[in-house]
Amino acid sequence: MSDVVYPYAPALISWHYDYARMAVQVFLVLGGFLSARALAPGMAFGRPSRDIPLLLWRRYLRLARPYLVAIAAAIAAAAFARALIQYPSTPTAPTLLQIAAHVFLLQDIIGQEALSAGVWYVAIDFQLYALFLLILWLTRAHAAAALLACAALASVSLLWLNRQPELDIYAPYFFGAYGLGIAAHWISTQPRKAAWLAALALLVTAALIVEWRARILVAGVTALLLATTGGAKAPRWSWVSWISRISYSVFVIHYAVILAVSAVVHRHWPASPIANAAGMATAWLLSLCAGALLHRYVESPQRA
Repeated sequence: MSDVVYPYAPALISWHYDYARMAVQVFLVLGGFLSARALAPGMAFGRPSRDIPLLLWRRYLRLARPYLVAIAAAIAAAAFARALIQYPSTPTAPTLLQIAAHVFLLQDIIGQEALSAGVWYVAIDFQLYALFLLILWLTRAHAAAALLACAALASVSLLWLNRQPELDIYAPYFFGAYGLGIAAHWISTQPRKAAWLAALALLVTAALIVEWRARILVAGVTALLLATTGGAKAPRWSWVSWISRISYSVFVIHYAVILAVSAVVHRHWPASPIANAAGMATAWLLSLCAGALLHRYVESPQRA
């Protein structure tokens, strides 16, 4: 649909393609911030090693419940689309290996084509959580050692690893942004923040001097805001709170919705810019509705 609309709104479509997806950097920083707050408030991890498999399993379940439902929806939507239209980007029927790889979040590592948009992020989120957990366990209850290890890995990521595109299927590539979130949480707990905020800003500036990456600028600004405010709650606007709660479910389910709507629009109005623009708006609204249902009945069923 965006291909049809593009000639009539090239600036708008191009902006979304080039910049809107930088929101992922905000997710990465927030992920590090929230993991640090939950796992090691003072960067001291006192849990025994036997707790690590349980923590990993809980994290997997937290991610996988809506994710696996969304993968099933994407497979069904692709079958629906193939029955309606012949289009090059319509996914083919999945293999058993593809499905298994997605269940274990290994699709990119073993070279299997993604069954839905954004599934790479779910795998990376789990990798980053596991990597942070490993760092905390290796440093045991030594807060300074844990902080130093995280800072070192984040620095290496920002200055080098994040500039190697072939590594973007592994956690260390993204640990720069994730580590900024971890640092932001630690700084937010300190009584005197000025020097640490300056150090954080200096690291981000150095990374941008080495190679300009707008995504790292977004991550750095997000981390500085979190470090300054401590993640204080924003005003309680009900619609913002609602969208925040359902955001992960919307993220994983939106592809299936867009694929189904695109197939219908392309079947009946393949060249109409008005119909395709309306289809884009409809897909967005239906994605919110589907995400709300997925959140209510799968992601957080206890609240239903």
